[in-house]
Amino acid sequence: MMEYNTQRKKLPMPEYGRGIQNMVDYALTIEDRTERQRCANTIVSIMGNMFPHLRDVADFNHKLWDHLAVMSNYQLDIDYPYEITPETTLHAKPKPLAYPMKRIRYRHYGFLLESLLKKLKDMEDGPERDALISLVANQMKQSLYNWNKDGMDEEKVASDLAAYTDGKVQIDLEHFHFASVQSRSLGGTAMGLRMQRKNNRKRN
Repeated sequence: MMEYNTQRKKLPMPEYGRGIQNMVDYALTIEDRTERQRCANTIVSIMGNMFPHLRDVADFNHKLWDHLAVMSNYQLDIDYPYEITPETTLHAKPKPLAYPMKRIRYRHYGFLLESLLKKLKDMEDGPERDALISLVANQMKQSLYNWNKDGMDEEKVASDLAAYTDGKVQIDLEHFHFASVQSRSLGGTAMGLRMQRKNNRKRN
C-alpha cells in the first residue's frame, strides 16, 4: 500500500526533506557518542551542500547546527561547535515595527510628492524648475483623481500647488498644459524628471 507524505510524521524543517530527517532520526539511535558525533558532522555537511550559494553568508554554519538541533527536537547529545539557539528564541516572533508617521498636509498627495514640493519651493528659476513644476502639477492632478474622481479639478491643483510653495509657484491655467489623467505613478514622475534632466544636459 502506498504511503503518502500527508500520512507521515510532520517534518520540523521541510526544506531539508525527509531523507535528512531520517538521518537525524538514525543519529538519535546511535549509542556510541563518538560515532554519534561523526554522524552529526556528516549530516551537517550534507545539509550545507544543499545550499552552496549560502556558504559565504555570515553565521551559515551556525544556522545549520541550529537546524540539526531543531530536527532532533533538541535531543541529540553531541558536542555542538556553536552555542545552540534556544527553541524559545528561535521561534520567537519579531517585535512589530513602529509605523513611520509623517505629517502630511494632504494625505492624498503623499509624503514623496510633498517632499518634491518642498524642493520646488526653494529652486531657482530655469528649465529644470519648469520641468519639475509640470511633472509635479500633473502628478498632483493624477493623485487627486485617484483619491476622488468627482472632486478633481485643475483649479484645485493650482491652488494646492501655490499653497504648498507659499505662493512661489503660480500656474496660469490659461496657458499651462495639464496631461489627461491615466494610470501613472510617482515613480514614473521621478523617472520623467531624470529623463528631463538628461535632455537638458544634452541641449547644453
